[in-house]
Amino acid sequence: MKGIIKNKTSRIPSVIILPATVIVLILLALLHFRIDLTEDQRYTLSPQTKKILSNLDKEVLITVYLDGDMPIGFKKLRRTTEQYLDEFRVVSHRKVSYRFVNPSGGTNEAARQKVYDQLIGKGLIPVNVLAGDSEGGKSQKMVFPSMTINCNKVELPVNFLKNDPSVSADMNLIHSAEGLEYEIVQAIATATYDSVRKVAFIEGHGELDELQVADATMELAKYFTVDRGSINGAPGILDSYSAVIIAKPEKEFNEKDKFVLDQYLMNGGRILWLAEEVRVNSDSLVNGGTVAFYQPLNFEDQLFRYGVRINPVLLQDQNSLLVPVRMMNGGSRTQYVPAPWIYYPFLKPSPTSPVTRNLVEVKSEFVNSIDTVGRDGNIRKTILLTTGNASRVVAPPRFISLSEVTNPPSEAEFNLKYLPAAVLLEGSFQSAFKNRITSEYIGGKDIKVLEESKPTRMIVVADGDVIKNDVRYSNGQAIPLSLGLDRYTQQTFGNKEFIVNCVNYLVDDNNLLVLRDREIKPRLLDSARIKNGRIFWQVINTLLPLALIIIAGFSVNIIRRKRFTSVR
Repeated sequence: MKGIIKNKTSRIPSVIILPATVIVLILLALLHFRIDLTEDQRYTLSPQTKKILSNLDKEVLITVYLDGDMPIGFKKLRRTTEQYLDEFRVVSHRKVSYRFVNPSGGTNEAARQKVYDQLIGKGLIPVNVLAGDSEGGKSQKMVFPSMTINCNKVELPVNFLKNDPSVSADMNLIHSAEGLEYEIVQAIATATYDSVRKVAFIEGHGELDELQVADATMELAKYFTVDRGSINGAPGILDSYSAVIIAKPEKEFNEKDKFVLDQYLMNGGRILWLAEEVRVNSDSLVNGGTVAFYQPLNFEDQLFRYGVRINPVLLQDQNSLLVPVRMMNGGSRTQYVPAPWIYYPFLKPSPTSPVTRNLVEVKSEFVNSIDTVGRDGNIRKTILLTTGNASRVVAPPRFISLSEVTNPPSEAEFNLKYLPAAVLLEGSFQSAFKNRITSEYIGGKDIKVLEESKPTRMIVVADGDVIKNDVRYSNGQAIPLSLGLDRYTQQTFGNKEFIVNCVNYLVDDNNLLVLRDREIKPRLLDSARIKNGRIFWQVINTLLPLALIIIAGFSVNIIRRKRFTSVR
């Protein structure tokens, strides 16, 4: 009788457990909480991102084209993208929605090519990869690690694959995952701004023309309204612009234009200087050579007051761009052999600044060096670009000839390293016109002259060619090439991303670019060990789960038998 009573009472909780479980599940479905258990907090959004997403008042649709059959690395990147977008949707209170599309899902080659052309026309950049097919073989496939952000009839393309040839494919994918949050939220912030911010290229001092900066202009136009124009010594003419760009001037600035730039900076304006103090005519190199000479631009005193100096020297580096050099092969046969041109050094991005982190090397031409000057504690200075570890300096006047390619200096002469070529300055600057009579620059207008700036930023790059794109002519029509593309090697350098990052950092009051500091620790498998012990691990992964299930089944059966035997 005792055994029967025990058996009945043991069944009573099961009546309570079922409805209690249902109630708990319903409550859990109503609660929304997320816990990031990763060591590097890779799925935790930054406060800047949460602020932007929580304040969204418009619907945002994100279409990701990274889907379908892909190598495992891209599948991991897809999974990371989906996890980020899921976080975006939750934090934005479902203002952000997303979908994944397979661009290679067409039924035939013509349909797929049509989709590819449409995506490329939108500014999405594909990569060719080897992917497995249904028959177990390998085939070449076009993959789009890209997305579009749609909001209020505004569509922005986002390419989030980092493609640095100096690191492995796995590291490129890791760097891409690190930059995902910034790439997405930057595009969302741009698409949802109530008013589009403006950026201006300064003219009137022999700056690069519209065709020479066409690719940078088109890229910046995704985020800003881009204008061009002369200052003409008019105070306040720049006040409506979030940033101004001075791209390789070749004529001196007069005092009135300097005053306009100075007061623009004092009022919190942001300036990107790309200037050189040494003039070199590159076109004359093919005609036997040219002379490099010192050419001051009359804003040296201004930059010095702000805390930086462009030195009138040329930097050379053994790690430099390859150029085709004509050689005689045997008798009279001519061939072109690639050789490093030490006047076109590769500039190394700083790994610690959000402007340049994970950036590909930047291509330069006849670059000068930069020194930081002064001890003003209100200005923080960060080096952004440097030469490599085998550099040297030459001073003008200097005759430069292509014969230096075949007769370069000895390696012992390249005894300098990491010479600065670009610097970021942040803080409150002293006016270059402090304690000077400025009435002649105001022109009788009622303008308050500021002698100390609001907290602001500027970037100084000692090479105007960093922003210059090559131009190809076809049937008499000029076609600007991609910024950073080397026509000879077909390698693309980090110039475009560097310029866009500079401008975005200058105008960004939300400090979104600091999101590029996110670092994901790579936890890559040992490929050699996997290859050697492949069969062992395949057996373990196949048989061990089955063995555990069988052992668990026998254990439960034995426990039940003992329990009910003791009850009887």
